[in-house]
Amino acid sequence: MEIFFQAFLNVLSPKNLLAMILLIPLGMMAGALPGFTATMAVSILVPFTFVMDPIMGLISVSAVYCSAIYGGAFPAILINTPGTPSSIATCFDGYPMAQQGRAQEALFTIAFASLVGGFIGTVGLIAFSLPLAKIALKFGPPEYFWVSIFGLTIIAGLSGDSLLKGVAGGVLGLLISTIGIAPVGGDVRFTFGISSFQGGVELISILIGFFCIPEVLKMARNPLSSYLKETQDIAKNEGYKSVLLKGFHNAFADITNLVRSSIIGLFVGILPGAGGNIANLIAYSEAKRASKNPESFGKGNPQGIVATESADKGTIMGSFVPLLTLGVPGSPVAAVVYGALMIQGLNPGPELFTKHADITYTFMMSFFVAMALTVLIGMFAGMLFYQVIMRTPIRVLVPAILLLTIVGSYAVRNNYMDVVFMLGSGFLGYVLANLGFSPGPIVLGLVLGPIAEKGLVQGYLMGNSVSPGMPWVIFFTRPISIVLIIISIISALWPLYAARRRRRAV
Repeated sequence: MEIFFQAFLNVLSPKNLLAMILLIPLGMMAGALPGFTATMAVSILVPFTFVMDPIMGLISVSAVYCSAIYGGAFPAILINTPGTPSSIATCFDGYPMAQQGRAQEALFTIAFASLVGGFIGTVGLIAFSLPLAKIALKFGPPEYFWVSIFGLTIIAGLSGDSLLKGVAGGVLGLLISTIGIAPVGGDVRFTFGISSFQGGVELISILIGFFCIPEVLKMARNPLSSYLKETQDIAKNEGYKSVLLKGFHNAFADITNLVRSSIIGLFVGILPGAGGNIANLIAYSEAKRASKNPESFGKGNPQGIVATESADKGTIMGSFVPLLTLGVPGSPVAAVVYGALMIQGLNPGPELFTKHADITYTFMMSFFVAMALTVLIGMFAGMLFYQVIMRTPIRVLVPAILLLTIVGSYAVRNNYMDVVFMLGSGFLGYVLANLGFSPGPIVLGLVLGPIAEKGLVQGYLMGNSVSPGMPWVIFFTRPISIVLIIISIISALWPLYAARRRRRAV
């Protein structure tokens, strides 16, 4: 208790609070810019932490990380573009809410959902770090393969009105993910002799293309109008206090969804290589599956963004569980923080909880304080972002967004082919949207493809060394794999059960 009390005082010291307050707006700006990821924001910050004491440096990192992930929801809601990969599914219901004049309601909703997700994630990080890390260690290539298969079974929840089109979109995403050098073996595939294709496709570029470019093309049809002016600004008509209460009610109307999504984010976060882009899609699918009105998802249901935003905030803390306890980074940002810890003379692992317990628990507790400040500042930043978007004419907004998408796509790897992929996927997404295809399954296939392939090939090699002649046995005999297989079967059959139940009700 003495350590916790001291950690609490460390976080709330004036200089640390001031550092967080100054850095949080910068982190939000980074997250709101398509292509400028949270990893890039933290990487830029880390060199400046060298001149800080360890506590202030780590608190600064948590502030930038939390605020960058939070800021990714702003463009997802307002212009249908996930600022970070962890905001993919926020587009599904956030943007329809904005089109209905409920943008401010959506922004307030994600604020309260993020606060709860951050709280549950912090509690899990502090209280269950060691047990959760031991569970994460038991995940090998076969388990990651089945995790990806389970992820693919949620395509039905992202398919819109046509399951067949959803499956086709998922297959297209899987095919796109195979471009470039194979993750195991090094085979070069589908490069068509173009050396720039060997690096594969960049997820951020494809996200911008499939989500943002189709909306920009729709906006360009009527360049003299103002963005979203065809709908009434409900916040202006009803008052911001009323809309703030609506956001609070949305977040806590379904406590089960809120807590479940936060826990999903925490658990997915501890799996190295998974991250918020998978957690928010799984949380969205589970929210839709458990809802009494699943048909309302994708049309502006607040529970959709409650699920996604609480999940990706839980993922933030989850990604640090294996880093702090075992020295295994759970995400790209955690890998950057690993380097920052080493430079400060802190070795990730058990030593952090014994020799440097005061610093470690201060770092853990700083996540919730950083999230609380992020939510508070984010409410005002979201309103400002919204007002700028609303007051900017489309004839100015369209070229500005295109410029940001081009710069953002290029900045990730300094590769012009990422811009080509972004524009190409954008036009493809525009055509597919007019044909009734949803971008969700395509992106899901793209995200899970490399994980499934790597898990399958590495698992096969493991099985061949364990039981020569019967390498496939390893995928069906490990305890966690069996559990994941059962969950995947239930997830795949659930849409059929739900459809049958609805028919009986009618």
